[in-house]
Amino acid sequence: LTLHQPTVGVLEKRAAILEGGTATVAVASGQASIFNIIICLASAGDNVVAYINLYEGTYSLLRTLLPRLGISVKSAKRETREKYEELIDENTKLLFVETIGNPRCSVPDMQDLADVAHENLLPFVVDNTFGACGTWRRPRDFGADIILHSATKWMGGHGTTMGGVIIDCGTFDWEKAGVKLPRLMNKDGPMSFSYQKTFGNVVFAMAVRLDILMEVGSILSPTATQQLLIGMKTLSLRSERHVTNTLAVARFPESHPRVAWVQYPGPESNEYHANAVKYLKDGFGGVLAFGPKGGDVASKTLLNHVRVFSRQTNVGDQKTLATHPWNSTHVVVSEKDRREAGITPAFIRISIGTEDVRDIIEDLDQALGKLPEELVNSYDDRRELKEVLAAKGAVVTGTKGNDGVGKVDYIKDDVLLQRSSIPAGRQDITGNW
Repeated sequence: LTLHQPTVGVLEKRAAILEGGTATVAVASGQASIFNIIICLASAGDNVVAYINLYEGTYSLLRTLLPRLGISVKSAKRETREKYEELIDENTKLLFVETIGNPRCSVPDMQDLADVAHENLLPFVVDNTFGACGTWRRPRDFGADIILHSATKWMGGHGTTMGGVIIDCGTFDWEKAGVKLPRLMNKDGPMSFSYQKTFGNVVFAMAVRLDILMEVGSILSPTATQQLLIGMKTLSLRSERHVTNTLAVARFPESHPRVAWVQYPGPESNEYHANAVKYLKDGFGGVLAFGPKGGDVASKTLLNHVRVFSRQTNVGDQKTLATHPWNSTHVVVSEKDRREAGITPAFIRISIGTEDVRDIIEDLDQALGKLPEELVNSYDDRRELKEVLAAKGAVVTGTKGNDGVGKVDYIKDDVLLQRSSIPAGRQDITGNW
């Protein structure tokens, strides 16, 4: 039963079909998915290259547990091809990203990063939890070799059951990368054989199942599987509602006088919009982030007054969930790293549910109305922005286009990192126009 259980097998087949993979290994949690993948590919002395804007649990695993096992992590602090290429060396075993970064809602250039990985004979590993199991995005179509999910989120959809899946896309040439990844060539021990010759395009799935799952024991129980399968029956329906609700909710705070900023890849002004249009096939995901004017105090006040929202750190639930990452999910992350990842004291993350969108917006509006007027009026947009930029080593300049719309340029080493529009009526962030 450690290797295969019939009920679990049904879930594995469905996940593989949804993501276009050749095989799936179901495990006890999303964290177990990440850990099993890395341990299957890397050993003491090896390293992993990953983007810094990651789910806190992943960040903690990479930064705390793996170093104790002799596996180091190199973080790309900017999502450029050049940055990833600089970090890869002879001991790098995989390149790891999230489809939509949690919690900042960043969208990396998947194809570009896949090319970097493959040119260096590395598997491209993608956490597609925020892609709703292929509903909003199928990373395999853009070069992913291994996909993972926390099935607890959109797959299950109700926040009641822990689970994870590892999907082998069957696309990576393990034989060609044999010198770089010798562990995936042959299985040692009593059952010695060639993975490539024995398992063909399901090499990685079988390596995880035989070498890791059998030893670590992070199996998914049939009872948990049954709950996840019930949730998967409504995955497509829920995903449509999550997307339409999130887009509607994201538009509301953009023009709200008590909101300093909104981070969601839907609007054209967002720095990740071009990548979102390129890679997200059916909407821009079910999570958004924003910062109320008033910083940390304003965020706490707002969350203390929500009624429809549930204050929880989960995402992908049928109910709307809100959290304050600075003091919850990312509280164990250093302040410097939090700011480098764009997480500030004002940052609020919302996972939009399937309720009537009018109820969600009304709740957000009334909670914003509870912010003290003097707190909002005394808030300086420039201070928070400068803190984030200082952590990134960047400076800000301002311009005004022919259309009269203000533009904020984020510049580091004379390179334009991003350009964002400032909606009409917003505070002048730089004072330069």
